[in-house]
Order: sequence, then structure tokens, then C-alpha cells
Amino acid sequence: MIGIEDVEEAARRVEGVAERTPLRESRVISEATDADVHLKYENLQRTGSFKIRGAYNKMSSLDDEEREAGVIAASAGNHAQGVALAAAETGIDAKIVMPKDAAISKVEATSEYGGDHVEIVLHGVDYEDAYDRAREIEGEAGRTFVHPFDDPYVQAGQGTVGLEILDELPDVDTVVVAVGGGGLAAGVATAVKERSPDTRVIGVQAEGASSVKESLERGEVYERDDVSTISDGIATRRIAESTFEAIRERVDEVVVVDDDETANAMLRLLEREKTVAEGAGAVPVAAVLERDLGIQGETVVPLLCGGNIDSNVLSQVINRGLINAGRYLKFETVLYDKPGALVDIATLISEHDANIYAIHHDRMAKDVTLNAAEVEFEVETRSREHSNRLVRALEKKGYDIEVLS
Repeated sequence: MIGIEDVEEAARRVEGVAERTPLRESRVISEATDADVHLKYENLQRTGSFKIRGAYNKMSSLDDEEREAGVIAASAGNHAQGVALAAAETGIDAKIVMPKDAAISKVEATSEYGGDHVEIVLHGVDYEDAYDRAREIEGEAGRTFVHPFDDPYVQAGQGTVGLEILDELPDVDTVVVAVGGGGLAAGVATAVKERSPDTRVIGVQAEGASSVKESLERGEVYERDDVSTISDGIATRRIAESTFEAIRERVDEVVVVDDDETANAMLRLLEREKTVAEGAGAVPVAAVLERDLGIQGETVVPLLCGGNIDSNVLSQVINRGLINAGRYLKFETVLYDKPGALVDIATLISEHDANIYAIHHDRMAKDVTLNAAEVEFEVETRSREHSNRLVRALEKKGYDIEVLS
């Protein structure tokens, strides 16, 4: 396992390259949890995530022969961008393998960060295919592989976030950090436990990619058959042996949150904190809000580890969060095709202080009579109670309502 001296050395290396990101109190989340919550805005880091810390620490530690040979990496997004920027900063040639279906925005960002120092290879349908191809290139070309988490230099680089938290908030009681492959958690836990042994470190995984709790129960690394989560930044099937040991020794607790809870946290951060967090960046906030972590009265730091999210995915997440909060209602009903039918139901919706987003007619629906139309409404509401009250009022007026979301 890495030690505090490794993290401190990494801090000296990344100074001037990785930015010292803000640590700010969140009144909204503090009030919701009866704790003193401060958010660590690593989503404002260069490349939009913490990954530049580990990538730069690894690449700047290479000897002359390794620099000349160049590096190879595999990633679907954040790690790719971190390696690309590190390549530009160090002048080391990098080849990065990304899945063919990687988000175009992330491929373009990787290219822009790396410039002439980076070559992108699109291969395979997912990260595992890209990883396998990168390992082949490592052997063929003699390049140094920059692993996203199973590397002591990478873990130490990520741990510099923990040093920054303690520098600004030395009396912090609990630090909450996302866990994917475990590099960030291993690094942060190492820094925190060495500097402040009484501070708790809580790891958070996405339900559709959780492997740590099972690994801890078994006493060995457990690998999932597959992953499925909106938190793609932590969508790994397993942690590494090295990160497992660090988490087992230095992380106090690991909890799991589901995608709905993550979407709610992302929406709250967007609306109330005016910041965009990707799924991996929001899971610590979801855990603070949704799990009993025993933080009442404590000073707590959830780490927003990244903000790189595709615009289409963000739109879906916002809609999911609105639905979960009862602020968006989609329902279907049948209206007789006569003058005033649409006005009548629209008036009723308005009288119950709901706002209509959109209306869709379908006169060709097979289950609808010739003199009627199937009509779908998208409505803005204030809460789940408000939504339920509106549905009951419509049904009381004789409308047959089918709630779609």
C-alpha cells in the first residue's frame, strides 16, 4: 500500500499542474442533514475531474527511457482526458484507447487536451475491449501503461485531494468519496488517516456497479459479471488488489446508492449549488442525503470528483430527478373528439396550479373509438403530493388516467 510520504511527494509533483479546487460550505445540504457540510469541488479541476492528479504524478515520475518510449492508456472518458493533459504538460507521447461508442464530446476533449502529443485509438464496444487492446499495444510497442487506479503513483496523485481537504478543514469529522476501481478512495483514505486518524472515510458505490461490500465480506476481491449505472465514472466490475487492501485497512465504511438517489443528488447540486456533477461526482452527496451515516452535528466533506457528463445524459438525469421529486408528471387519457374537450381538461389542470409542458394527440390508437383521441400530457408540478392530488382531481371529474411517469 502507498503511504503518506507517497502522497506528499505527489503533491509536490502536481503543484502548478493540478489546481487547488474550492472547498465551500453548503447551507442547503447542511440544513437537510443537520451537519456542517462542505463540498470539495473537484468537478472544477482541469479536465473536469481529479484524474489529472494521478496521471500527471505517474507520467512525471518516468525515467528518460520510459519517457522516450511513451505511454499507453485505456479509458472511456475522464482518465483519457487526464492522461492527455499530462502528456501535453510533460511532453510525453501518449496513445489512448477508447471504446468506439465513447461519447464524442469526451473523444474530442481528449484530443484537444493532448494536442500533438496524443493519438486516440477507437477500439471495441466497451472499456474492457479498449483495455485489452491497450495491453496489447503495451507489449508490442514497449510503452508504459498508465492504469486508471491499479498503480501506486496514480493512487498517490489522487490522494492529494485529501491533503487539500485537511489543509483547509483540519477538524473535518467525515470525508465521503466515490469508489469505482478504488484509486481515489485508496489515495484519499491514506492521506486522511495518516494526517487525521480520527477522521472517518466513507466510500460510496453505485448499486449497479457495487463490488466492494461483497469483497470485504469475502475477504478477497469480488468481480461482478456486469455493470449498469448512470454513474459511468465508477462503473467498474471490480476493484484492484492494491486498492482493496487500502480500502480494507483505511476506509471505515462503504455504502451503496441507487441511480434514482444519484439523479436526485445531481438535480439538487444543479439547482441549489449551481454546479454540474456527473453521477460519480454526485454519489457522495446522495449517500449523505439518503443514508444514515451518523453525521449529525459533524463537519462533513462529500467529494464531487467529476463534472464530465454528456448533455443528452444530463437532460435525462434532470428529467429522472424531476420525476423522482414529483415535479414532473406524464399521464395519458382519452378525450372525446368534440369542441371544448381539450379546453376543459386544460382548465382543470390550471385550476390545480399545474403547468402543461406538452400535449400529444393520437387519433389512430387502436384501442380508441373513432370519435375519440388518446391524449398524453406532460405537466410540471411542485411535489409528489401535488401530482397525486392532480390525478385524483382528474379522476373525480371522470377522466380515466394512466400515469406514465
